[in-house]
Amino acid sequence: MKVIAIADDDSMVGKLPTASVDLLLCLGDLWDTTIEAAYLRYQPTRTFAVKGNHDSASEFPPFVTPLHFTLKKHLGLSFGGFGGSWRYKPKGHHLFEQHDVKRMLQSFPRVDVFIAHNSPRGIHERDDHTHQGFDGFLAYILANQPRLFIHGHQHVNQITRIGKTEVVSVFGEMSLEI
Repeated sequence: MKVIAIADDDSMVGKLPTASVDLLLCLGDLWDTTIEAAYLRYQPTRTFAVKGNHDSASEFPPFVTPLHFTLKKHLGLSFGGFGGSWRYKPKGHHLFEQHDVKRMLQSFPRVDVFIAHNSPRGIHERDDHTHQGFDGFLAYILANQPRLFIHGHQHVNQITRIGKTEVVSVFGEMSLEI
């Protein structure tokens, strides 16, 4: 399955060669116009997305399937997601307390691919304030071992393995093969 993942920097999206794409994954902090331009450029058969900590509370465009705290199937694989980041400021959309994410994900089923805006705690973090990962994501990975955990937020392109899970950090855009 050919996948394009996009996150965090609108100016870095739409630079990859066009080819047959099965899935577009939007990992947050992007304008709807950027998501639409990527959709038109790459023409995926399906688009999944989560919101980031800088996104509005508005709905995604109609061609996007929201994946926040939801389970979907595509081409024989299960996908789940979680948007937002930890509550590092008093007001804003898509901000969560560490303990709430951990509690919510305890009952979330195992998926093949988990997409998120934020990273797991201690993985790909840029600092100890705004770009702190979620403890609940790390606990979910350790308990469920999804094949892939793909996230944005940290402004790096990096891959780390935790057990059987490949944790992929996306900044701008990245082409993946699943």
